[in-house]
Amino acid sequence: MGALAPDIHRELHRLHVMGDVVAVELTTEGTVTGPFETPPGTVHAAGARLSIPTADFWYVEGGKVKEFNCYVGVSVMLAQLGVHPDFASAVTAP
Repeated sequence: MGALAPDIHRELHRLHVMGDVVAVELTTEGTVTGPFETPPGTVHAAGARLSIPTADFWYVEGGKVKEFNCYVGVSVMLAQLGVHPDFASAVTAP
């Protein structure tokens, strides 16, 4: 993400502590400064503003982080990059 948007940062919205689990609701934000390389080719999205809903889960054991998972709203990110799903290619005739 740092190569795609060097000004990337995370805006925290809510923090939830549930025993040994910490859940964080946040937004990952930044500005795309160059092309986005993908397996089928390059997406030219320079200047696109990213504001991606994100959720982090921290699992703590004995006062130390045992596991960390970050979930990103990929469909939102792709739409902001101008990449839209091709549902027609996934639909088969009855």
